[in-house]
Parts: sequence; structure tokens; C-alpha cells
Amino acid sequence: MLGDITDRDRAILALEARWPRHGGSKEEAIRSSLGMSPARYYQLLGRLIDTEQALEHDPLLVRRLRRLRENRTDQRVARMRGFAG
Repeated sequence: MLGDITDRDRAILALEARWPRHGGSKEEAIRSSLGMSPARYYQLLGRLIDTEQALEHDPLLVRRLRRLRENRTDQRVARMRGFAG
């Protein structure tokens, strides 16, 4: 078994599991329940989903988040190529 994730990491994953889509109320929940800015939350979440510990803790959520991030990256690259001509 890999090293355990922190309580903060578990709280971030739990909050993300409750709010699969971004929205105003989610940002309020991030501030009130985790005591951090939404920007910091998303920064930590992005790093967290790259870890094997997070994948082991909640494989369905982490795989879904990785897939969403990959799709967004692919769309961004496709748009940039379209503008490059």
C-alpha cells in the first residue's frame, strides 16, 4: 500500500465528489469548509489527482477528473492549432 493521503487531501476529494461541476456555491463551500481560496483549491486538486495515493483512495473520482483535465487540454490544443492556421 502506498503512503496515506492527508486529512486535507481527503477533504478536497470529498468536496470535489459532492460538486462534480464548478459553480458559485462550490466556491463558497471551498472557502467555508476548507478555509482556502478557490484558486488554491484547484491548484491542490490538480496536483492531488496526479498522485497514486489519491487514485488508491478514490479511483473513480480521480480517473474522472484526470479524463476531464485531459479533454480540456485536448480542446485547448485544438483551438490553438485552429488559430495558428
